[in-house]
Amino acid sequence: MTPVGGQGSSPGAPRAVDVARLAGVSQKTVSRVFNGERYVSADVRERVLQAAAELGYRLNGAARALASGRTRSIGVVTLGTALYGPASLLIGIERAARDAGYALRVVNTLEGDPAGVAGAVESLLEQGVDGIVVSEPIDEGSVSLSADIPVLVLGAPAAFGGPRAVAAGVGAEPLARSATEHLLDLGHMTVHHLAGPQRWFAARDRLRGWRAALAGRGREQPPVIEGDWSASSGYRAGHELAAAGDVTAVFAANDDMAVGLIRALLEAGLRVPQDVSVVGFDDIPVSAYVTPPLTTVRQPFDAVAREGLRLLVQAIEKPDADPAPASDPPVELVVRASTAPPPTGGRRPASGSRDSAHAPPTTTD
Repeated sequence: MTPVGGQGSSPGAPRAVDVARLAGVSQKTVSRVFNGERYVSADVRERVLQAAAELGYRLNGAARALASGRTRSIGVVTLGTALYGPASLLIGIERAARDAGYALRVVNTLEGDPAGVAGAVESLLEQGVDGIVVSEPIDEGSVSLSADIPVLVLGAPAAFGGPRAVAAGVGAEPLARSATEHLLDLGHMTVHHLAGPQRWFAARDRLRGWRAALAGRGREQPPVIEGDWSASSGYRAGHELAAAGDVTAVFAANDDMAVGLIRALLEAGLRVPQDVSVVGFDDIPVSAYVTPPLTTVRQPFDAVAREGLRLLVQAIEKPDADPAPASDPPVELVVRASTAPPPTGGRRPASGSRDSAHAPPTTTD
């Protein structure tokens, strides 16, 4: 069998045999190093890589795919959105894939397209990717994925990805429960919930966590307000909650909605947290700089992406091995100034106008 070669099509370009000669190893060893195979010592691997760098040798990707049966590429199916969570996951996936020696091929889908995820997966399979990441999908109904390669699912049940799927990440349900319990522990009799759009699996998990926390304490479950992840939907919900005189605590399913909510409460003459406490979810960069700084759940997006890619790469490269146990990335409830015990004697009524002593939320540059 012909060894995996380099830029042999150009006269004078370095070849695998040149790297082997300079490193003092066989061509087969060079092939093993560049195909990421085991049973190559760290010293030999380093000599081969140094020789390749000195000669300006680059592995021919097509030749490597032919020799190994793999393209060393991973496909990603994601919503074409600028929302902080999905965008942060995509950045983390790209970094982790690059560090693992894989190229990334991204296909964006659109909300409301029932065939979006399945069609994107089919497109990636036609491109010959070795594995697929389905990141933060929404429930489009009867979506059936039939990929015969490993699939990593982030932000949804593993079953969503088909028969060879693995899942990674931190379940949002216990995190939402923890955020709600923080408010109950401060003394609030109940907690209202500004939910995300319920077609998102993540929004459903956060709703279930909120319900579980209230049920566990035997507390009333107020009517849920559903937003769309945007600050504007939080703003609209804030005016609705301000008009209800009994609201003293709100758990918002993401930070953007929490920021909009806080602005509406302040405009209605309510103080945060003296009259109403607010907790968000995600710990977006601006959450520490709004007025008041936002208590929120910090999600380790980069750690989730790296752990997921580790599981996916193992499934690709060692298909017969037992699945590696997933490790739980660290999660933290970041307590800031937007939460406090409930007001004694009950919440004061909303004025319906902006309180000049309390400016709307601002951000720092």
